[in-house]
Amino acid sequence: MNRTSTTAALALALGAALATATLPAAAGEEAANEKCFGVAMKGKNDCKAGAGTSCAATSTRDYQGNAWKYVPAGTCEQMPSPTSPTGFGQLAAFEEKQG
Repeated sequence: MNRTSTTAALALALGAALATATLPAAAGEEAANEKCFGVAMKGKNDCKAGAGTSCAATSTRDYQGNAWKYVPAGTCEQMPSPTSPTGFGQLAAFEEKQG
């Protein structure tokens, strides 16, 4: 193997090792959070759940039932949501209550 091939192979191996090393951290972070619908303020959602929310920061009103935000796992259904049928965040998108 010549010097260029050896350097390229080493760079590729190092890049793969670094990418693999970050996977468990990302998986752990996602596992420590859950998507919670109906708790985000207008424009503060993390991503979509349907029409009117194409992705992050696109919710058009506070507590939108089809917009979610990451919250610590196990806390969603304890967070206030005045538009939710239960009055708390939901683990799935919901039709907002009127009133």
